[in-house]
Amino acid sequence: MDKRFVYADNSATTKISKPVLDAMMPYLTEHYGNASSIYSLGMDSAKAILKARETVAKAIGAKTGEIYFTSGGSESDNWAIKCAAEVGASKGKKHIVTTVFEHHAVLHTCQYLEKHGFEVTYVPVDEMGLVHISDIEKAIRDDTCLVTVMFANNEIGTIQPIAEIGALCREKKVLFHTDAVQAIGNVEINVAEMNIDLLSMSGHKIHAPKGIGAMYMRAGINLPNLIHGGAQERSKRAGTENVAGIVALATAVSECTKNIAEKQERLSKIRDRIIAELTKIPESRLNGDPIKRLPGNVNISFRGIEGESLLLSLDLEGICASSGSACTSGSLDPSHVLLAIGLPHSTAHGSLRLSLSDENTEEDADYICEVVPRVVEKLRAMSPLWERILRDEDIDAE
Repeated sequence: MDKRFVYADNSATTKISKPVLDAMMPYLTEHYGNASSIYSLGMDSAKAILKARETVAKAIGAKTGEIYFTSGGSESDNWAIKCAAEVGASKGKKHIVTTVFEHHAVLHTCQYLEKHGFEVTYVPVDEMGLVHISDIEKAIRDDTCLVTVMFANNEIGTIQPIAEIGALCREKKVLFHTDAVQAIGNVEINVAEMNIDLLSMSGHKIHAPKGIGAMYMRAGINLPNLIHGGAQERSKRAGTENVAGIVALATAVSECTKNIAEKQERLSKIRDRIIAELTKIPESRLNGDPIKRLPGNVNISFRGIEGESLLLSLDLEGICASSGSACTSGSLDPSHVLLAIGLPHSTAHGSLRLSLSDENTEEDADYICEVVPRVVEKLRAMSPLWERILRDEDIDAE
């Protein structure tokens, strides 16, 4: 089979789609007015922002005034968590509940708050990466001001019982935030029906550009500002609006939420085919729940190899993917997500994440299924660790 190019790292970032690019281009060229200006060029931008706000709100079952545009998911997470904590502290509530395998935008924010007098309970997940409602309930205290649980995990794709967690938090009168960066466009979301108080999303995961995102804040929740300096975003988020980015985000949200059921069916078939083939490789295992997972997520560990070598070898074959090892960050530590579900270090280091989008095809799956086993076999042939595994040595006891 000839070498081809397969982009399978869509959970990291996505290509800007043509509809999104076409929608945003006029606001980078002729409609470049500042949305705060009163002349017609500026008012055109203001109208575009209002229309975009309506589009995003409708897609998640929110009201127009509940959507605030940000620079991305990390900012939205920081705003929701830090400012909900500030509100809680004003009422004598300085306890937060989250999980052990959140995105670092959540974990590092919680760690920051711990250094500033807050207490954080990190709820465990099971071997499939699922949070148990009973553990959330046990963790909530009288002084809990916020529960924050990601909608779907960015590494292993496990989808959490968000509606049930939301109902519990509403019953306990505790604010509930979810990082839905990976979930938007992949699963149906209705913030009202799911009792979500705060939600984060990002544009570059759904074929919009980098640097644009949004936060949903339920009406009646008045979080203080994270960024000060101007009256933009109804005086809640200072900074001249990124009109082109906002229009792009709204277009992307509209596009990706049109036919979620059809996309789930198509991508799940491709996903399951890849999983079936790659788990035939000896000493491999699927990470995450096989059913309650994002339709385009494949995460498999191969014992006896290193994630960095696997990624570089796949890149030479034209396949873009990611690993359970944080090799690109300069860290030798394996993924905190994989450790959280109980994988030993040696197994977590040899993990591969393939994340698919609408643009991936059956032919892409053919190529992945042909290349990955060959690459794994080649790397294992050069691996002293694999030789020890074949001798049945207990490498995980070291």
